[in-house]
Amino acid sequence: MPVSEEACAPAVPATMAQEPRQTDFQLVRVKSTWCRIKKGEAFSNGEDKITLSEAKIGECISECGISWTIEAPIYFCYKVVETYNILDPSNTTLLWGHITDPQQLELAATSKRKPRRFVVIDEVVDKLYGSRVREYFEENNVQHKILALPTTEETKSMDLVLNILQEVQDFSIDRRTEPIIAIGGGVCLDIVGLAASLYRRRTPYIRVPTTLLSYVDASVGAKTGVNFLQCKNKLGGYTPPVASFLDRSFIQSIPRRHISNGLGEILKMALMKHKGLFDLLKTHGKYLLDTKFQSCSGFADHGDAALQTTRIAIETMLEELAPNLWEDDLDRLVDFGHVISPELEMRVLPSLMHGEAVNVDMAFMTYVAHARGLIAAEEREQILQCMRGLELPVWHSGCSWALIKTALRERLKHSGGQPRMPLPTGLGVAEIFNDTSEETLEKAYKLWVRDCRTVLEEEPAAL
Repeated sequence: MPVSEEACAPAVPATMAQEPRQTDFQLVRVKSTWCRIKKGEAFSNGEDKITLSEAKIGECISECGISWTIEAPIYFCYKVVETYNILDPSNTTLLWGHITDPQQLELAATSKRKPRRFVVIDEVVDKLYGSRVREYFEENNVQHKILALPTTEETKSMDLVLNILQEVQDFSIDRRTEPIIAIGGGVCLDIVGLAASLYRRRTPYIRVPTTLLSYVDASVGAKTGVNFLQCKNKLGGYTPPVASFLDRSFIQSIPRRHISNGLGEILKMALMKHKGLFDLLKTHGKYLLDTKFQSCSGFADHGDAALQTTRIAIETMLEELAPNLWEDDLDRLVDFGHVISPELEMRVLPSLMHGEAVNVDMAFMTYVAHARGLIAAEEREQILQCMRGLELPVWHSGCSWALIKTALRERLKHSGGQPRMPLPTGLGVAEIFNDTSEETLEKAYKLWVRDCRTVLEEEPAAL
């Protein structure tokens, strides 16, 4: 049977290929139900209460099917509060200071239900202040559980996080109205923050820093984390506390070396963006060490250097962190001193504290800035002199050229293939650079070792 020409002709699609069709929707809640309406389309609210979300849904229909794009802004509000005598039972900051809404505050403070708090405290801090913490909650009729733990870089692990979570589960907190409280240094605050972020997918928590380093650094940001596979803070997230309560009186009980350790992070902010803070550290550094950042009367020539220094350090840190809380932008001035130091700190544990490792990094990078012609020799020497005045190490035998190259390779891995190297371009000003050659780095390294190792090795002989 002959086949017709029509039967042999190629099949023709019923419809021609069409361009993908994009529609954007807003999200509106009427009573208890969310629904979508086309962007720009009017809607009638009638008698019902309407809530318009900032979230959006984009719908794209094509020949291949349908896809949705969701834009959902994540909003966080947290407080950083200076307070004094936080463990005085008459000071209710620790109980209610995290609540921002006046009505919620009144409800919480007048509720007949007995308040409950789960507290994680560093075991060293517990020996110094544990009795006062317990007295505080007893005097305020608060049901409480206090968990004292060894929180150090060596114990900063998921095992400790899981230990905390088991205790939280046993205590059975209300994850909306009973924030977990962390009292301790930066390691304690990081560990508890991670545990809180994991429990029921996010439980509010409060930070109470007890060291200078945590006062100006860990307490004011959103980072949480633990060490993993000998790498610093390899596991973690970005979940800010509902509040950080800053009481400088804790700092008077820590050793002098810990004061220097915290001054390393303060100096970082001074070098990156605040010459006035640098001048404060140059002028009052020894005084701040001697007085352990306590406001002392009778020293008119120093004013209130402790208050000025900590406030500027925190304000400059918040300026850098708040617009970039989740580090969507990897160009961060606050990473000064954190290019080499993570590798160095973990390699030589426990010989260097965090702020000390940061300062060794900053000292080397100061030489890099000079080798690049970004700062003058006089400025370089001013920076090194200030570091020594703050009793910070400017060199360490563990910071070899091989370690620096390893650290820079790691930096490239988690910084989008760029070193993103913050460097001072003067005193209190800085920029981020991606074009520093290995030749420049090696030249700076040799000069740094020549100058700083010699000083370090000669000092003991001179005593």
